[in-house]
Amino acid sequence: MTTFDERVSAFEGKYAHDDDMQFRVRMRRNRFLAVWASAQHGDTVEAAREFAKKVIHEDLQHVGDEDLIRVAVDYLDGKTDEETVRAKLVEFAREAQEQIKAGI
Repeated sequence: MTTFDERVSAFEGKYAHDDDMQFRVRMRRNRFLAVWASAQHGDTVEAAREFAKKVIHEDLQHVGDEDLIRVAVDYLDGKTDEETVRAKLVEFAREAQEQIKAGI
């Protein structure tokens, strides 16, 4: 294997690792959002699990956070606004990234 091939292989490995980490952070962030929204809504554990499935499904089906924000705002039925949900997404993403880096 040449030096160039080794570098290409290393870059591909780093890209795959970074992509995997990004996915894991996003999914953990979405679970945090679902737990938070369910607590705001006053849900039972089973209803919270169903909403978490809906949040994760929505995120996997659509690129970006807009649909995810809409689902959360609709679910909370006027108890919060888009700005609050956006702020929570940023907060939860930071927390998820810290947890994953720490191996939690």
